[in-house]
Amino acid sequence: MTPPQPPLGQDPPAQWRQAGKAQANARAVQAADLASWWTLLADPALNTLVEQALAQNLDLAQARGRLQAQRILLGTATAAYKPEITAGVRTLQDVAALDSYFHASLDMGWNLGLFGAQESSALDGQAQLLDAQAQLQAARVQLIAHVVQRYLDICVAQQQRFGLDQQLQLDARRLQLQQLRVQQRLGSAEQVQQAHLELNRSRAQEAELLQHQARAAHALAALLGRSEPEAAWLAASSAPHIPSAGALSLQVLPAELLRSRPAILAAEAAVQRAAAAAGLSNAALYPRFALGGSLLYSFNLTQNRRSSSDHVPSLGPVIDIPLFDWGRRRAQADADELQMNNAVKAYRQSVLDGIADVETALAGLGAQQQRWQSLDAQTPLLRSRAQQLQRRQQLGLASELDTLEPRRQLLLHESQQSVAQAAQTLAWVALFQALGGAPLPPQSPPTTPGATP
Repeated sequence: MTPPQPPLGQDPPAQWRQAGKAQANARAVQAADLASWWTLLADPALNTLVEQALAQNLDLAQARGRLQAQRILLGTATAAYKPEITAGVRTLQDVAALDSYFHASLDMGWNLGLFGAQESSALDGQAQLLDAQAQLQAARVQLIAHVVQRYLDICVAQQQRFGLDQQLQLDARRLQLQQLRVQQRLGSAEQVQQAHLELNRSRAQEAELLQHQARAAHALAALLGRSEPEAAWLAASSAPHIPSAGALSLQVLPAELLRSRPAILAAEAAVQRAAAAAGLSNAALYPRFALGGSLLYSFNLTQNRRSSSDHVPSLGPVIDIPLFDWGRRRAQADADELQMNNAVKAYRQSVLDGIADVETALAGLGAQQQRWQSLDAQTPLLRSRAQQLQRRQQLGLASELDTLEPRRQLLLHESQQSVAQAAQTLAWVALFQALGGAPLPPQSPPTTPGATP
């Protein structure tokens, strides 16, 4: 008898509603690219960090260990329904305490596992293996996403520090010119104070950037299984860059994407475990059939000179009929049936949650792309304005003080652009997380008990 297999249902939609808003005239991302989606950012340093994290992260190593252990245990899922032979020796006395006996016994038992009991136990073992695979996939997806996020945090901090250094120079020069104007009775003390405030704000912003960069560097080191970050992660960069996902466009079928989502895999495993429990409780409603046998060797230690030994063999069926506790078993079967129905509902909800997460990520990606395009459209205007004032200064039609604010605004705009570029890449990271990160890696066959993992 096969254990009950409820229909899962709740298929994903034929297409994403938000997909059209997140498309770009760029490189298409196919399903095969998801196995190493971070390489689409074309950053060799990031690729190296991800490879090191996959090889050295301790949380991921624990998940691999749990999967290996579950593969070993999978071979023992139906061990209770195989013939068992036990042997034992002991000494005992009779009731009158006159004679002592030496007993040696050889016992055999074989639970036939009828009415779906054996199949349900096998299904439970497969469900636990699937759950371990889902946990490994979840750890892998989370690890890669965190590595990319921390690396982006470091790159953004380095680029903002690079721009902030130039901004500090402009603020210091503005303060110097305002003080000079006061000395020449052309300016006011209020303008000097305002210049002081701007300079102090820039210095405070630099301290926040240093703290943010240090936090990201140490977090990245922990993800790679290190106790100390690399010095380059904490230093300023003379040529900062941010990995860009602006040249990517998603073109993959929804069902193919959601299939590897760890939450859906875990929910499917929960359904299988609930079905296995329902199958076992349903099998317990029927009589349990087993074969049993024993061979008893008895030797009288007290009267060993007058008698030798006796052999008592036995072999026959064992039938366990649920009579007095049938009501308890029926209640357990009904409860397990309800739990299985709840597990199916939880699976369908996990699919809905996955669809919602993907749609939200696509909407966020579209918003970040629109934000980047808006900022990019402002760049030529700000650069033209700064160049015009510099040209006017060269012609003697404007002072150096007049050119500082446009240059400062251009630096602030470039800082916003770097943040928007990183946010666009982070939106892709969130999208791949919602999709399950990548297809599940190919699984090796289950390991037999006693084998070395």
